[in-house]
Amino acid sequence: MKLNFSIIIPVFNRPNEIDELLESLTQQDFQEDFEVIIVEDGSSHKSDEIVNNYSKLLNICYFFKENSGAGNSRNFGMQQASGNYFIILDSDVILPNHYLSVVNNSLESDFTDAFGGPDAAHKSFTSLQKAINYSMTSFLTTGGIRGKKKSVGTFQPRSFNFGISKKAFEKTNGFSAMKIGEDIDLTMRLWQHDFKTQLIENAFVYHKRKSSIRQFFNQTYQFGKTRPFLNQKYPKSAKLTYWFPSVFLIGFVIGILAAIIGFSQILGLYAIYFLLIFLESSLQNKNLKVAFLTMITTFTQFLGYGLGFLKA
Repeated sequence: MKLNFSIIIPVFNRPNEIDELLESLTQQDFQEDFEVIIVEDGSSHKSDEIVNNYSKLLNICYFFKENSGAGNSRNFGMQQASGNYFIILDSDVILPNHYLSVVNNSLESDFTDAFGGPDAAHKSFTSLQKAINYSMTSFLTTGGIRGKKKSVGTFQPRSFNFGISKKAFEKTNGFSAMKIGEDIDLTMRLWQHDFKTQLIENAFVYHKRKSSIRQFFNQTYQFGKTRPFLNQKYPKSAKLTYWFPSVFLIGFVIGILAAIIGFSQILGLYAIYFLLIFLESSLQNKNLKVAFLTMITTFTQFLGYGLGFLKA
């Protein structure tokens, strides 16, 4: 089957980000035609003028609709698409120029009805964005479940870099109305319908993520609140490892209380862990400021997810 790609990008009040993403699409080394569908999700700061600048450079369509969330906007875009394979991207990503070629070659050699790819930090990102990227992707923090080759279990694609065939979309009806975790929910339904997923390791994107500690905390808190709901909806997906951030927080509190009465060994273990985080991040990013911020973003991630999980 010849693959005809339709790239679906929902956008909400982010015209500058969509400009960077579209620019990266013009730089692809992929030789075949592809279409780009921008779905403006009720933005007050619209992207239509930015999109119009690329009308002669890309096969691009622009749609404006009332605000209904990213999942519904992705579904809307896929309904308008003419391709037979849809690539879902968040508006805050930038593509390396080999992205589409890697996806095409991988699917031609090992076709699956859905795929996901990892994310990375671009050299132009801020120190905080690089630190957040490390915290979300490192084996020491998430076990590598967000796109590392040696991650444990079947890979679950994430919506910032998600591919799905037209056939699978029509069978599953795409994303649900969930605001958080809708990509995991879709993956579970794909598996229920016997569709296979895969990680395409080299189909990575540069993902900006959040721009402040508060925004990152709020995001991870919502992730944590959603996980028990997904575990209840799909019991076979539940894992003890999802408790880790909450146990991490409880252990930290116990360590503080123990240190007050003179037993500091527990906090010592936490100090060793964060030292390892600092060292790995400094080697990976070659920047001490990023490495220092990584300790803050990692604790923020555990705090947000752990509290959200316990709350739910």
